[in-house]
Amino acid sequence: MNILKFDCIDSTNTYGVTHFDELHDKTAISASQQTKGKGRFNRVWISTKSENVYLSLILKPEKKDYLPNLTQYLSVVTAKILETYGVTPEIKWPNDVLVNRKKICGILSEGVLEKNKLKGVVLGIGINLNMDKSTIDRIDRPATSLNLETNAGIDKDLFLHKLIEEFFKDYENVITHGFEYFKQDYLKYVKFLNKEIFIQQRDGSEKIQYTAKNIDDNGNLIVVDKTNKEKIIFSGDLIY
Repeated sequence: MNILKFDCIDSTNTYGVTHFDELHDKTAISASQQTKGKGRFNRVWISTKSENVYLSLILKPEKKDYLPNLTQYLSVVTAKILETYGVTPEIKWPNDVLVNRKKICGILSEGVLEKNKLKGVVLGIGINLNMDKSTIDRIDRPATSLNLETNAGIDKDLFLHKLIEEFFKDYENVITHGFEYFKQDYLKYVKFLNKEIFIQQRDGSEKIQYTAKNIDDNGNLIVVDKTNKEKIIFSGDLIY
C-alpha cells in the first residue's frame, strides 16, 4: 500500500484528480490539514490541523459498473471501525456516518474521465477524530468528533491503518458484485426506514416529504409519497 502523506494540502481529492494518471492504483493520499476541504454538493468540510482523517484513495479497477457504490461501502467500513471504539454509528443515506444523530464522517467520490470514458475514481473521506468543541460548534450542521464521544484522544495513524486495511479486505468483491454484496451490513446501520423523511436536491430546491421504505439492490432509496405512490430516489440530501 502506497500512502502519500502531506502536512497541508488544498484537498486530498483535488490532488488525486489532478495527479490521477501518474498515481498507481490503490494509492492513498493523506493530509494533516486541508485548506479547501469539500464534501457532497460542494459543501465546505472544515479541515483543521488536528489529528483527523483526511484521506483519498486512487481506484482504477477494470470493472467499473459498481464504482458508484464505493461511497456506501466506505460508509459501512467506517461504521464498523467506529464501533470498535465503543460508539454506536448509523448511516444516513447514501453515505454520511453519524454518531448520536450528529455527523462524524463525510464521503465524496469524484470520477475521472478521458474523452467521456471513465478511467476510475478518487474516493475521499473526512472523519472527525480529535476536535475541540469550539471548532465543532462552527460547523453549520449537527456534528461531532470521536474524541468528544469517547472522552479520549484517538490515535490517528492507528485509525487510518484500520480504515485502509478494512476497505481493501472486501474491495474486490464489491467491485465484482456491487451493493448486493454488502447490503445486509449497510442495512444494519440504517435507522430511518419506515420513518418520515425529506429529500432535497443539490440545487437547493424544495424539500419533499416521503416515507422511507427500503434500500434496493443497487443502493437506491425506495420511498412512498403522500399519495402512497412508490418512487426510487437515486440521489439527494436525506433529512430526518
